[in-house]
Amino acid sequence: MGHVKVQIQDPAIQEALVTISKVVATEGGKALLVGGCVRDTLLRSFPRDYDVEVYGIPPAKLVEILSRCFSVSLVGEAFGVIKIQGFPIDVSLPRRESKRGEGHRGFEVFSDAEMTPQEAASRRDFTINAMAIDPLTRELLDPFGGLQDLEQRMLRHTSLKFGEDPLRVLRGLQLVGRFELTPDAETVDLAYNLFKEYETLPIERIWAEWHKWAAQSTHPSLGLMWLKQTQWIQGYPELVALEGCPQDTRWHPEGDVWTHTLLVTDEAARIAARDSLSMEDRGVLVLAALCHDLGKPTTTRVSPDGVSSRGHPKTKDIYVQFLERIGTPPKLVERVVALCLYHLTHIDFAGSHRHVRRLALSLSSSGETIEMLCRLVEADNSGRPPLPKGLPDRMKHMELMAKELKVEGAAPQPVLLGRHLLDMGFHPGPQMGEILKSAFEAQLDGRFETLESAKEWVLKEGFRK
Repeated sequence: MGHVKVQIQDPAIQEALVTISKVVATEGGKALLVGGCVRDTLLRSFPRDYDVEVYGIPPAKLVEILSRCFSVSLVGEAFGVIKIQGFPIDVSLPRRESKRGEGHRGFEVFSDAEMTPQEAASRRDFTINAMAIDPLTRELLDPFGGLQDLEQRMLRHTSLKFGEDPLRVLRGLQLVGRFELTPDAETVDLAYNLFKEYETLPIERIWAEWHKWAAQSTHPSLGLMWLKQTQWIQGYPELVALEGCPQDTRWHPEGDVWTHTLLVTDEAARIAARDSLSMEDRGVLVLAALCHDLGKPTTTRVSPDGVSSRGHPKTKDIYVQFLERIGTPPKLVERVVALCLYHLTHIDFAGSHRHVRRLALSLSSSGETIEMLCRLVEADNSGRPPLPKGLPDRMKHMELMAKELKVEGAAPQPVLLGRHLLDMGFHPGPQMGEILKSAFEAQLDGRFETLESAKEWVLKEGFRK
């Protein structure tokens, strides 16, 4: 315990937490704010959700007393979580787990109102997540030194119970990347011993942690290094293959493909923060940075002339294989793959409007844009120290042209529409569809840009009315 006083930043939420604590206290119980929201509050960031754990009150009684002050709803099997309507607050009893088999699902889980705050804290994964706040006194309860670990940026397990749940290792992946933590040696050892249970993890839980890593990390490379330190990288052979894969030192003085990938993921996170990307876009960009060179191990050739990896951007199957391995939703797979497939398109750019228009169209079919591609190319180019950072000149040229053509954030739209052909005397039917299709192809090729010139093109092509 300690004398640290913590203030919740949102007055309305603070008031709701105090009300919950008071009504629980009148019935002889105790309510504490616990978990990640405590950590985030100490880091002076706004938590999205607040978790309250209640001790000494039976489940049915807890629902009854909270209903006196709030509109509530129940979530979960049997007794799970009580949601406080109108507030991002979840209330629950501490849970007791009994290990019955291997893996994340190998537990019998039940609520235990008689568990003490100390014991409940000991069952949490890491010390930085095992702190609590008493909303009435604002006192920080820190039985395992989480505040010191947070200040020293240390990832340390709370107790040996850490070794009961393999999902905690992937939680470490995203925590290390998000908060720039250094893993404790004993925690690394415990995580290493859990790898044998990796295959027991549900794919949706694997994705939940990888998604947090991609969408929230400030230094994603640290999370990837955690995987390597714990040997959990063995679950991702596409990543294992990157280490030791050589590159031409003229373009990649930083080292092998693994080293480059670490640098590029960090650059992607930096660019995402700079451009204030949404969580989804940030996740897509960082995943694309991770995947963009996964094809190099299978395409790299070493000869007296040097090192080459021709065709590596087009290794779609490898991108998809990895993304599905971590449970990426199909929509995001499409977006990430599209960016990876075109991450070197600027190399062949010679100033053609056609190139830019068709690139915008191809990207848009997967939900992507030239604007996002520019961010990936910038990250790729910036992850090659000591070479200069930034967007390569040809990509700059492409970006400027895309803006001139108004296709940097969307696909080109057809100039000629069906109503225009009707005005010209054409009749509805299959032929009209063929004309429109041919006209759009001609537009993409730069044969015309305005409606008038499009009509002239139709007449010159001799289509029959």
